[in-house]
Amino acid sequence: MSVVERLSAPRTIPWWICVLGILALYVPTIWDLASNIWSTEEQSQGPIVLAICAWLVWRAWGRIDDTEAGSPRPALGWVLVAIALLLYVLGRSQRILSAQTLSVIFLLPGLVALLRGSRQLRAAAFPLFFMIFLIPLPATMVDAVTQPLKLAVSSVATSVLFAVGYPIARTGVILQIGQYQLLVADACAGLHTLFSLEAMGLLYLNVVRHTSLLRNVALAILIVPISFAANVIRVMVLALITYHFGDEAGQGFLHGFAGMVLFMTALMFIIATDSGLRWLAAKPDARLRNA
Repeated sequence: MSVVERLSAPRTIPWWICVLGILALYVPTIWDLASNIWSTEEQSQGPIVLAICAWLVWRAWGRIDDTEAGSPRPALGWVLVAIALLLYVLGRSQRILSAQTLSVIFLLPGLVALLRGSRQLRAAAFPLFFMIFLIPLPATMVDAVTQPLKLAVSSVATSVLFAVGYPIARTGVILQIGQYQLLVADACAGLHTLFSLEAMGLLYLNVVRHTSLLRNVALAILIVPISFAANVIRVMVLALITYHFGDEAGQGFLHGFAGMVLFMTALMFIIATDSGLRWLAAKPDARLRNA
């Protein structure tokens, strides 16, 4: 049975009732996110993450709606729903967007447990886990991690460009290249960028579906240095464009194409790292076959 047929089956009526309830609760939250946090450069990836979450649920819907995979778990379901509603009421009344967003991560598994069961809940595990990347990060955590990240990225970018002959110096997170000064902003090397790149890496792992747990864990860990390297390249490219084409070109690049360069670089690094891990994993097998 196709996904469309499953969605139109009579047994999906409870799902549609839940969808209407979710929309009534969370459309105002999404509007607040879109008009506040998602409108900033640091967290502009929010709508993309939301769309990916919807696509992941759609892709896994056949297993989530499988009525033969197990029986409903009302006790677990009601506990999760109760936690979700408490978080939502707290977040909505106090205008805490992170609490409102976190509540949906409890509400959706609670509804799956109520209507289907624990096996279907396991089928929805990754789409539900991926929703973590929708939660706005606490400002104190962002400030504590972002400044050291910006300093490290600025230092490495300056060292590399100086080593190849460019007239560049650094004071904190301010780069002086030729006659131009650049400030390494939070969007260039902050915790939000690291968070977004980790989301992209985990999505890549889910799409390629490696069977080796060790390979998946290794690649997930290596996404952290990969994102750091991608940030360094982003800052270097921005500095070079400013140096060769002027401050106006650099600022235009920053707002127009810097994010694209960052994510394309990180994606290429992830694919290259994955290929390297596959090659390392294949070497022992080849030796065993030749023995």
